Amino acid sequence: MKTKWLLLSLTVLISSVLSGCENSLMIFDPKGPQAKTLSDTILFSIFMMIGILLVVYILYTYMLLKYRSSKLDKDYEPPHEEGSKWLEITWTVIPILIVIVLSVVTVRTTGDVEKAPKAYADDKPLVIYASSSNWKWHFSYPEEQIETVNYVNLPINRPVEFRLYSYGPITSFWIPQLAGQKYAMSDMVTRIHLVAETPGSYIGKNSNFSGEGFAHMEFEAQAMTDKEYQDWIRDVKDTAPKLTEKEFDSLLATPHVGRKTYMSTHLDFRPAPEGKDAGHHHNDAEKNTDSSDVHDHMQHGHAAHES
Repeated sequence: MKTKWLLLSLTVLISSVLSGCENSLMIFDPKGPQAKTLSDTILFSIFMMIGILLVVYILYTYMLLKYRSSKLDKDYEPPHEEGSKWLEITWTVIPILIVIVLSVVTVRTTGDVEKAPKAYADDKPLVIYASSSNWKWHFSYPEEQIETVNYVNLPINRPVEFRLYSYGPITSFWIPQLAGQKYAMSDMVTRIHLVAETPGSYIGKNSNFSGEGFAHMEFEAQAMTDKEYQDWIRDVKDTAPKLTEKEFDSLLATPHVGRKTYMSTHLDFRPAPEGKDAGHHHNDAEKNTDSSDVHDHMQHGHAAHES
């Protein structure tokens, strides 16, 4: 009977833990090249650590069995053994090699995910400004002159460059199945690159504690075919209202809101903190390129709207 209750308790405990980790496990179901790179790196590290533990436990068991105490005479003295310099060199070099391998893999992975995937390096990225406020996400499309709240639509097989910043505390932008996480701060813009290769709905979230409402700071990232994406853009331009500065200030002041869609962006009257608008003049080297890039995207969006 005790065994039965023990197994039942263990089953409930494991189920509870796994249900709590469901979102985290999504990193092992990547839907884009950046997420695939991160997933492969995590799995490589896990299997490498399992191999190390396996070797350690096998050696540990072997030593326990071989040198366990036995019934010998009280006056028995073990033979004198000299240390082995080769063994000492071996167990010193092995950890160094492990650290080197993990370091090289981590540095290469970090470099790969900090830029557009190699297969899409020559494609023009879709720039989306993702700004956070208590406790919601604002997504601004300067190219399309569209803004959404708490959801973002992406065309598949096109590189996307998210430019992140915050209207409050530091948050962390994360779509586990598409890319890693990166912090959004109030006085500068950070960037994260991704490509969605499979149509579908993916969960995005704030993975950094930023106050009482951060647990509800989730959004949907919808990866669409190009036709679906263009149809959505046309529908927004035909039906959505313009975003005014008064409306935007109201959104910032409201802690929780649902999904919203607008046919203009807050970048027109409240530009992102980059280039000459950076709070502490971050990215000075990119000042001109950032400003001209945003201007080009906005001009393109206005031209498309007028046509």
